[in-house]
Amino acid sequence: MELLYEKKEHIALFTLNRPEVFNALSPELFKQLHDAFEDFAQDPELWVGVITGAGEKAFCAGADVKTWLPFVKECRQKPWLLPTTPMRGMELDKPLIAAINGVTMGGGLETALACDLRIASEKARFGFPEARLGILPRLGGTVRLPRLVGSAWAAQMMLTGKPIDAQTALSIGLVNQVVPPEQVLETAMALAQDICQCAPLAVQAIKKSMRRTEGMSFDEALWCENALGMPLYDTEDYQEGRMAFVEKRPPKFQAK
Repeated sequence: MELLYEKKEHIALFTLNRPEVFNALSPELFKQLHDAFEDFAQDPELWVGVITGAGEKAFCAGADVKTWLPFVKECRQKPWLLPTTPMRGMELDKPLIAAINGVTMGGGLETALACDLRIASEKARFGFPEARLGILPRLGGTVRLPRLVGSAWAAQMMLTGKPIDAQTALSIGLVNQVVPPEQVLETAMALAQDICQCAPLAVQAIKKSMRRTEGMSFDEALWCENALGMPLYDTEDYQEGRMAFVEKRPPKFQAK
């Protein structure tokens, strides 16, 4: 399998499993990602996802040129052949965390950008080399990167094609935390556990509000936030959270 998909209590672990080619994206891996994300989205027992790469050298080095470019050319005439993922075409309300264990380039960086939180190895490197290949990032890179780090850094990374190191990525807000290589997955899983302590329906509504209000006017955004927030008062999780607070005990949420 080019993708390992595991379920650990309320956490889904996605592992890009092509270490011999730095976990480069192939058409088959992309299809397996689509299938796994669909299952993750529909499984009520899964609340948070963590994405990482197999091996110690790479999270994902981008597209596998040998297999990906012919596939993209075919999809130009048949766009329905390109599987949807959170990078493009799939809205996912459940939070995703990228455990970035090494080289993260092109489509690999776009995969990380589609996540909500990013934990990086001290040895990680990030870049968009597409301009040096005569193409542009097409899985959300030119859209998400400027919104995350600002137009100046996004322009420098994408127009020069030069990579940056983990500390630079941290300083510009591309990643949330930088840790030793052996602690990347452990830290990401601990962060996922922290999110699992919160009410999952509330977490999903918060993510949805952050995504949908981007680009709205201030008044429109407030209206959308309120529309997404009010139904939460009718959930069992809200009643449980309120009672747990009053009784000074940990809540037991059920995503209901």
